[in-house]
Amino acid sequence: MDWFYAIIYGIVEGITEFLPISSTGHLIVAGNLMGVPWSKEIRDTFEVVIQGGAILAVLAYYWRDFAGQARVIGHDRPTQRLWLGVIVGVIPAVVLGVLFGDVIKAHLFRPSVVAWALIVGGVLMWVIENRQAPPVVHDLKQIGLGRAFLIGAAQCLALLWPGFSRSASSILGGMVMGLDRPTATRFSFYLGIPTLGGAALLDFIKSRHLLAEIGLLNVFLGAAVSFVVAYLAIGWLLRFVSQHNFKGFAVYRVIVGLLILLLVASGRLANGGL
Repeated sequence: MDWFYAIIYGIVEGITEFLPISSTGHLIVAGNLMGVPWSKEIRDTFEVVIQGGAILAVLAYYWRDFAGQARVIGHDRPTQRLWLGVIVGVIPAVVLGVLFGDVIKAHLFRPSVVAWALIVGGVLMWVIENRQAPPVVHDLKQIGLGRAFLIGAAQCLALLWPGFSRSASSILGGMVMGLDRPTATRFSFYLGIPTLGGAALLDFIKSRHLLAEIGLLNVFLGAAVSFVVAYLAIGWLLRFVSQHNFKGFAVYRVIVGLLILLLVASGRLANGGL
C-alpha cells in the first residue's frame, strides 16, 4: 500500500502547497485519516521531501521568465533587485528553520494545532481583505528589499504554527505591504523556491535512510504526482486571483478547522504525534 499512500500524499501536496489553505495541515490530517502505518519520522520527512515536486512545478511554469531573467541579470538592475529581494526574503525562514525546525516538527504537528491555525488564518484573511488599502505595487521588480524582508518575516508564521500556510502568510504579508493579489501570489511562488526547495533537499539528505524503508521509488512517485498536480494548481490560482479575492479560502479554512476539531473531540481523529 506504500505506493497508494505516496500517490494520495502527492495529490494533497500538489493541490494545497500554493493555495492559501496549508499543505502541511492537509497532509497531517490526510495521513492521520488514512491510518498510514509509517513512523512519525518517515511521515514528516516524506511530507517535506515531496514538496520538491511542487517546487519543480514552479520552475517549469515560469521557465520562460527565469530564462529571460538569467540572460539579463548580469546588467539589469531591476532583475538583480528582484532576486536579491528573494534572497533577503528567505533569510528569516532559514534562521527559524535551523533554530526551531526540529522542535516544531516534534511537538506541534498535531491536528488540533493545525485546526486552530486554519481558523485563525481564515479570520485574518477575511479581515485583511475587508481592510485592504489600494495596492501600490503591481510588478515583482517594484517590491524592493524592505518589503521583501517583511514578507519573508510574515512567511515565518507558517513555520512557527503548522497549518497556518506558507503561501497564505506570504501572500497576506505581501498584500499588507501594498502588493496587489497577483503580484503577492507570484512573489510567494518565488519565495517558495529556496524556502521549500532547500528544506526538501536537506531533509532528503539527512533522512534518506528513513525513506529507504518505504522505498525511494515511492518517494519519487509522490514527488512526481505532486509536480503534475501543483503545475495545474499554479495556473488555476493565478487565473483565480486575477478576478477574485481570498474570502472563499477564508471560509474554507474556518470550516475545515472546525471539522477537524469536531473529529478530534469525537475521537475519530487522533490528536497525538503521528
